[in-house]
Amino acid sequence: MATTKPSELRHELLWGQMHALTVISQLGSFTKAAQRLGLSKAAVSQRIAELEKALGQQLVHRTTRAVRLSEAGRELVEQTEASFAHITRTLGVTRDAVGQPRGLLRVTAPVALGRQHVAPLLASFFQRYPEIRIELDLSDRLQPLAQEGFDLAVRHTSSPPDSHVAVKLCSSRALLLAAPAYLAAHGEPRHPEELASHACLPYLRPGPAQWLFEKRGQRLRIPVQGPLRAGNSEILRDAALAGLGLALLPDFSAGPALRSGALVEVLSDWKPVGFFGDAIYAIHPWSSTTPRPLKLLIEHLRQHLSAGF
Repeated sequence: MATTKPSELRHELLWGQMHALTVISQLGSFTKAAQRLGLSKAAVSQRIAELEKALGQQLVHRTTRAVRLSEAGRELVEQTEASFAHITRTLGVTRDAVGQPRGLLRVTAPVALGRQHVAPLLASFFQRYPEIRIELDLSDRLQPLAQEGFDLAVRHTSSPPDSHVAVKLCSSRALLLAAPAYLAAHGEPRHPEELASHACLPYLRPGPAQWLFEKRGQRLRIPVQGPLRAGNSEILRDAALAGLGLALLPDFSAGPALRSGALVEVLSDWKPVGFFGDAIYAIHPWSSTTPRPLKLLIEHLRQHLSAGF
């Protein structure tokens, strides 16, 4: 029987430690790396300590605010990262080729869109694919997919990033809406410039609140103000329903209230532009081989959302 040389055995035992280093390099955090690897933070720290001891070099610089690789750590990652990525893809393809699709998908989506339209579709998805697990993070903060460890982002945008794969799920549009009671009490604006005399409910973004409208090539930028600014379309929709003012909302938040007549569209001949995206996309990092669970989730979302809101 052939025997394994000590150095070869040591290298084989360090493969897990080297993989942990590549994940830390991608995510910039021991905590996020631990979540990706399914380990405790202490276990990931131990793996890096073992690797540093075996190589006799410091590979990771830790501070209270950040984690960064040393020059030796960066060089090691550069030499091994592609190999680990290839192994991961190969294992995924082999696993997906037979049996029930399985695996963990980490997904991020805006709060309102995720609550109202993505989350309700997951029950039927799990019924079809019970071996797939999903971690759904709802946040209105745009988060880098690779850096945050997400497999998929559902985004409301007009310009999906060229560096990622973007699958259009459906079209979307912005609507200027108000409750009939508000319009009865304050009158209905017939031109965007009249909004200056109305209570408006702008989305919370840096700088002064402004709405941009377009009609037959003419564009008007209108400063607006009112009793409430909020960073969530559900809050603004509910404020408009309460008669607090006019709100510029994406159709996925406003649809039911608009169809029931609880909200009505204002200035329908003027198109709000440059504020919300004109489509909903499923966006994921580019890979030569897309994992089957990811493909299935994207297709599930596309089938159910293709008609729009």
